[in-house]
Amino acid sequence: MKKLSLSLFTACAFLGAYAQNLEYTVNLNDRSNDLFKVELKVKGLKKENAVYQFASTAPGTYQVMDMGRFVRKFEAFDAKGKTVKTKQLSTNQWELSAPEKVAKIRYEIAETFDTKVDKDKIYAMCGSSIEDDHVLINGQTVFGYPSGMQSAPLKVKLQYPEGWIYGTALEEKEGFLVANSYDHIVDSPILLGKLTKASTKVRNTNVELYTYSKTGKITSEKLLGSMTNMLVAADSFLNGLPVNRYAFLFHFEDTNAGAWEHSYSSEYVIKEENWSEEFGKQMTDIAAHEFFHVVTPLNIHSEIIEKFNFVQPTASEHLWLYEGTTEWASHKMQLNYSIKTLNEYFAELRQKVNYDNYYDKSYSLSKMSLTSYTPEGQKQYGNIYMRGALVAGLLDIRLLELSGGKKGLREVINEFAKEYGPSKSFPEKEWFDVFTKKTYPEIGDFFNKYVKNAEPLPLAEYYEKIGIIYNAEKKTFSLNLSATPEQLRLRERWMRN
Repeated sequence: MKKLSLSLFTACAFLGAYAQNLEYTVNLNDRSNDLFKVELKVKGLKKENAVYQFASTAPGTYQVMDMGRFVRKFEAFDAKGKTVKTKQLSTNQWELSAPEKVAKIRYEIAETFDTKVDKDKIYAMCGSSIEDDHVLINGQTVFGYPSGMQSAPLKVKLQYPEGWIYGTALEEKEGFLVANSYDHIVDSPILLGKLTKASTKVRNTNVELYTYSKTGKITSEKLLGSMTNMLVAADSFLNGLPVNRYAFLFHFEDTNAGAWEHSYSSEYVIKEENWSEEFGKQMTDIAAHEFFHVVTPLNIHSEIIEKFNFVQPTASEHLWLYEGTTEWASHKMQLNYSIKTLNEYFAELRQKVNYDNYYDKSYSLSKMSLTSYTPEGQKQYGNIYMRGALVAGLLDIRLLELSGGKKGLREVINEFAKEYGPSKSFPEKEWFDVFTKKTYPEIGDFFNKYVKNAEPLPLAEYYEKIGIIYNAEKKTFSLNLSATPEQLRLRERWMRN
């Protein structure tokens, strides 16, 4: 088997403070024992770099990961190959006894798919897999970093079999993929192996799909055929996509886990099945949600997301925005651009109402967000996609009502995306006030009732404003055939693309 190599590096002038390079090599030609064999070359480590850190969690996972649990061997060496003593300090930290002498660090870390753990099992879409015909790498599951060097530039050489291809959002320059920090490599998963590839261009955005399908039933071309209208709708919904390039990474095997969003890519771990039009629609719905994350949290996020704490899980109160609003938008944009019918949209609302009823009704969206890393919060977490989306839909209607049909949630989100963007965060503790000041005083009351607290959702009252009847007993939505002219006008605006 011929060995090929792929390097990830950066030479960012503004990171001149980090003269040291972090040069990782991962040998994917040796995939024995379900272990990633990693070597890190370092230069000029100091006392403040004495602790090697593995991730306790990662952005967008909202779960404890403790990747140090998967480390099987950890060693350090000087320039002559002599061992430098190391000591494990905690689950995720190893101490280098003499960091200034260290030239290489070597460790083996187990894949998460097939490794049993007693608790905090890692979601498959956030994990890692190493098999004969493919490898899935989420950065935090394979790489760590020396303390004080989370923002340092790095480069990674991946050695892999001839004939494999890779998919990632990382940019390629002169044969290299560019990453500028540990956060960047965590934000850029890599899928390698016997994959299919398809691509398209949506206005100014290059979109690529990479697919691993265990028995070849699902291809990137089939997926792209189902998703194209959604991609165009998203572009129109957002008045132009805020990224130049985007990669979808699909993994179809034996596990049905879900998907994980990233700034310039998204990753899907879904159980493989025969291709059908219905399966294509299901994938489009999931992809629509993840794709909309190019707005939240890429362009609208608090400092907790921007300066992520890989050492200690730190919750943000605004999952209602990151996940709830995103889930609402993923279906609403399909309705607005005739990908979904109104009855299909009603069916989606009904499903979310039914799921919401299975969760603790006293658990507010704020509490759900702030306890997301706890066992208690994890039990309620799934409702962020149900109640969270329902609340976003109500917020949209309320904004339309207060603005006389001129501005809904879509317009407000687009305005915030332009005001903030990838490199500017909003204040975590002041976001409700910021949002209210940008819109109407009544929105502050809305947040108090339905986000900070868990008052019963006024579904019938709000949907009546746009000429839609909600039957609380049957939990059904239907058009009001006797709607007033004002209700019809607001409904037309609500459905306008």
